[in-house]
Formats: sequence, C-alpha cells, structure tokens
Amino acid sequence: MKITRMRTAVVDIPFESPVGVGYAQLRSSGLVLIFLETDEGLVGEGLIFSLNAQFLDVLHALARGLEPFVLGLDPNSDGAFGLRATAALRFFGMQGFSVMACAGIEEALLDLRGKAAGLNVSRLLGACRDEILAYHSGDLWVNLSIDELQASAQRHLERGFRAMKMRLTGRLAIDAPRVRAVRDVVGPDVLLMADANQKMNVPEAIRLGCALEEFNLTWLEEPVSAQDHAGEARVARAVRIPIASGESVYTSLGAKALLDHGSVDVLMPDLQRMGGPREFAKAAALAEAAQVRVSGHLFSEMTLGLMCSISNADMLEFMPWVSPIYREQIELDSNGRAIASERPGWGFSFDPDQIKRFAI
Repeated sequence: MKITRMRTAVVDIPFESPVGVGYAQLRSSGLVLIFLETDEGLVGEGLIFSLNAQFLDVLHALARGLEPFVLGLDPNSDGAFGLRATAALRFFGMQGFSVMACAGIEEALLDLRGKAAGLNVSRLLGACRDEILAYHSGDLWVNLSIDELQASAQRHLERGFRAMKMRLTGRLAIDAPRVRAVRDVVGPDVLLMADANQKMNVPEAIRLGCALEEFNLTWLEEPVSAQDHAGEARVARAVRIPIASGESVYTSLGAKALLDHGSVDVLMPDLQRMGGPREFAKAAALAEAAQVRVSGHLFSEMTLGLMCSISNADMLEFMPWVSPIYREQIELDSNGRAIASERPGWGFSFDPDQIKRFAI
C-alpha cells in the first residue's frame, strides 16, 4: 500500500457560547483536516487545531508543504515521514507551528495503519485497558457565576461523569468559594480538578494551592508559567495537591524537561504539541520511568485510543470542542469511563456533511 495523495479541508466550529478562561475569550475551534489517500482505497484522517481559527492559514500552508515527504510512503513507514519532516524543518526548529503541522500528518498515518490492520489504535499499539475514566473539561469556566457552576456540575453528574475540571481566576478570595460550591454539588467521591491556566506567580500559586487543599482536588493544573519548570517544582514541593502540567511543551524533549525538574505529578502531553502519536508515546514512556501519571490534553477522540494503550495513563480529558466534526461520539459506561472503540484506526471518522457545514 502506498500513499498517493494528501487532501485537506479547513473548518471553523463555533462554540454554543463564548468561553471565558481568564486570559482570552474563546469563540470557536478552527481545524485543518488532513486526509491521506492510498492506492488501495483506504484513507487516514488527522487534524490540526487552532482556537478562534487564529493563524489557521499558516498551519494549513505548513501542512500542505509537508505533502512531498509523505507521498509514496507505505503507512507502516511513518517513522520515515518523521525523519524527513524533521530534517526539512530543522532550520525553523521543532517547536510551534512546525511540530503542529507534523502532528496532523502523523495522526493520519497511524489511523491508516490501524485501518490496514483492521485494528483500533489502542489494540494496534498494545492495549492495556478497554476503558478509561473520563473527566468533563468543556465547562465550569471562570465567566460562569457560582449558580451557573453548580447547575453545570449537576448536569455533568446526570450525564454520567464521575470526574470534572473547573477553571480558576488565580485570586484566592474568588476561587475558594467557587471550588467549595462545586465540591458541595458533586460530593466527596467525584474527582474534581482545577486549572489555573498559568495565571499566577510562585508565591500566589503556593498560597492558593494550600488554601484549596481542604477540597480534596485531584490536581492543580498549570499554576504558573508553563516555561518556569523550576517554579512549578517549587509549587509541587509546597502544596499537597498533585500538580499537572505539560500541555504547553513541545515534543518528548519538552516533557523530559518537566520530569527532570520534578515539576509534575501528572504529565499532560498535548497530541498536537508533541508532534503526533509517536512523540506522545515517548513522553508517556519517560513519565512511566519517572513514576509519573499521564493524562492527555484535548483531542479526546484520538487520545482515547492512546490512553488505552499507555500503562501509566490516568484519565481522559473529555473536551467536546471538535466533536461536531465526527460521525461517532465517545461512549461512557455507568461508571463514567470512556469505552475504547472497536472500529479500526482512531475509531472516529470525519463527517462529510459537517465538513460542508463548517467549511471556511
């Protein structure tokens, strides 16, 4: 089997209402969809993501520029694409847009490998489990009132979620009552995480983290700048809540820097910023060697298969931002666990009608 063509589509999926995270107002998910066609009729699918469709033209152009390095490849030679692309992009550096563009193609390559083998990605890579606890991450924003937070948390419980994440403002007087209000609704047995989105300096993060310890948070995410690994480590040593980070670093080398500093109790590699599933798996292996748990960031439909193949996987982030583009949806069991698909490849495929609907 050989790859004969790379086809792309660009879409922008609006959110039901603007999302407030404290540093920006988010309105939509802009996507570059990547299709790798083969001489045997199989098609592999991947995507690249941008909030508010910002710089989507740059991502699209970079992905298109990588097409020569994938044409003619057997999908089982996806490592060859990585070598070719890295050599071509070395001048620009393997961070930022360069890595993101590679990720979409590597996702499509792994999807093709799974389809050719008739296996879901989780089993293609060697499944460790058939399901994994999912936490709802697409709500409980900082722009919601306390009443709205409680109502949203109750809805997630009714949908079957037994874990969820809220966002923090970084101000103790505001955040402590909000966390208490959500904990009061979900009770003591539901896992509750809090994401600060890098809003604080180290003393502020330690003060807030210590104040939130009474609410039994599963983790405190990105309390300080994601580039300040030493600062993250100081917070991790001072606060009894586990610290989660990693979504903002690039490739497994970025993950290694976090681990070397002792900055995290939960590593959160982002499939796009890792540069695709191969680097994602490398980051997970480094975390396993350091006895650190892994919970992927965004890209729920693709990350589900990866999480089920990783021995030290913790939880799946259920983020519905790109779900409308798929034909299939993630299923939860009665315990709030996401069930790995038995369909080949990622197990989730792009819906042509939705592509037309959201096309730019």
